[in-house]
Amino acid sequence: MADIGAYLKKHTEALVKDVGIEAACEITGKSKATLGRYYSDNAEHVDRFMPVDAVAQLENAAAYPHVTSALADLQGITLSYNGRNSEGPRTGGVNSDVIALSQRFAMLMTEYQTAIEDGIITVNEAKRLLKETSMLQQVLIEMKLHLEEESVS
Repeated sequence: MADIGAYLKKHTEALVKDVGIEAACEITGKSKATLGRYYSDNAEHVDRFMPVDAVAQLENAAAYPHVTSALADLQGITLSYNGRNSEGPRTGGVNSDVIALSQRFAMLMTEYQTAIEDGIITVNEAKRLLKETSMLQQVLIEMKLHLEEESVS
């Protein structure tokens, strides 16, 4: 259960940072300290998580549903993200997605190469790898949506 909690806290932190701490405070009506406790890994806050209504409010303002995606991952569920927060239709298509995918994968491999140079992946290196993996996942979701659009037309 501790691993699940840590995983959810990391995605909660990503959600708050996506929206911005000041905006997150305004949206949820919570203080910076309270929001910080929701993703703190300190022992005193290990059982404290962001309420579901606050997650929903923040994900409505975020570029990506970080916590919902994490919950789905934990249950082995695949989500189809429609990018509802983007203005207008999605730009590009499968070709631009393939280019973005290869660029993101190259960035992930660069981070990995840097991380393993000394034979140890530190916490900060793991965080950077996780960030690149999440960005790669977002590109794959966009690619999936473009392919679904093309298969319908």
